[in-house]
Amino acid sequence: MSNALAIAGTSAVLYQILNNVFASTGFGSVTITALAPDIVQASQNSSPTLQVNLFLHQVTPNAGWRNVDLPSVSADGNSRLRNQPLALDLHYLLTAYGKENFEAEALLGFAVQALHQTPVLARSDIQAALNPPPSTGNSNLNGSLDLAGLADQVEMLKVTPATLGREEMAWLWTALKADYRPTFPFQVTVVLIQAEGPTNAPLPVATRNIAVKAGLLSSIGSVTPPPGKSAACLGDTVTVSGSGLSNAVGVTLSNAYLGVQFGPIVPSTVTNTSIQFVLPNIPVQGSPPSTPLPSGVYLLSVQVQPATTPASISSNSLPLAIAPRIISALPPSVTGASFTLNPTCSPAVLPRQQVSLIVGGEGVLAVPFQSNTNTPVFNFSNVAPGTYLVRLRVDGIDSPVSYTPAPGSPTIQVT
Repeated sequence: MSNALAIAGTSAVLYQILNNVFASTGFGSVTITALAPDIVQASQNSSPTLQVNLFLHQVTPNAGWRNVDLPSVSADGNSRLRNQPLALDLHYLLTAYGKENFEAEALLGFAVQALHQTPVLARSDIQAALNPPPSTGNSNLNGSLDLAGLADQVEMLKVTPATLGREEMAWLWTALKADYRPTFPFQVTVVLIQAEGPTNAPLPVATRNIAVKAGLLSSIGSVTPPPGKSAACLGDTVTVSGSGLSNAVGVTLSNAYLGVQFGPIVPSTVTNTSIQFVLPNIPVQGSPPSTPLPSGVYLLSVQVQPATTPASISSNSLPLAIAPRIISALPPSVTGASFTLNPTCSPAVLPRQQVSLIVGGEGVLAVPFQSNTNTPVFNFSNVAPGTYLVRLRVDGIDSPVSYTPAPGSPTIQVT
């Protein structure tokens, strides 16, 4: 890839190509420059000469390369894995200046023909043009353009004619504050600039020690909460079915969004085709202090310890939804269409979670809170009179309800 000098290096290569052309045309002394047109015009006004000027008027991102090699950092967003290339198209104006009739047109014709015959800048031409590079008048830059790396980038440099309408050309020359002269617009694509920052590089694999043994495959096919429930609550017994589970030693639960990695949970019952375990109602490492497993969807996997290997083997993962539960008695009735409910729930809800209380078919979001709470507040309005089932919904998971009168099915009457 090229470095930050690639733009200047591209102009230097074009400059050298034009110098070579006019060295053998018989025009005599033709000055090749790469300056802004207003600077050239000031020089021409004081001392008219035969001159061809190359002016870079715009730099745009290349559409084909701008999304290549994404992402360039690791999952933490900080560790650089590779140096992302900056892909650019360079837009030029080629302008000719003459002293007598037809001189500017002749100069422009030779210059345009040279670009037409050089649609691709060969690596050998780039190396020849930059070794040594043309003089820039800046001693610090003179010895650096050959280090731009243009000849080594993966993409070749291509010269393509461009089309600018009369209005675009007029606006452009007006902005340049210079008088219009015969001009040929073209672009060079694609210049790939790549930073040379440090990147993360993994160590090579020294040896490979792979063994295949029969009977070690363990997989799970279903995760089932207690009967009658679509999601498990803390303290419930969960059944995991699969194959090769006879040596299961633990169950792990993970929720990347909540930052929870819990386990192993020792199963209470183990067979070759199923295991059972109890969801613990204890504080979880990685969640805020004194908070049991928060409600949400977790990835569940089973850890199996085969008798023939010292290390445990993890099964595939399946989702398990952990539901909230309303543990306080709601007021048996409320009066009026507007009221506030403040139920106690388990486990506590986190500020980043979306929490709502559903009365019948109407749900409202909790009043915003800044820290973990077991008692979110909900403000209802315009509720019609009637008796309603009440559900607590956390991150899309509802607390368990029964549609027949039974303990654990909170209801409220609105009068």
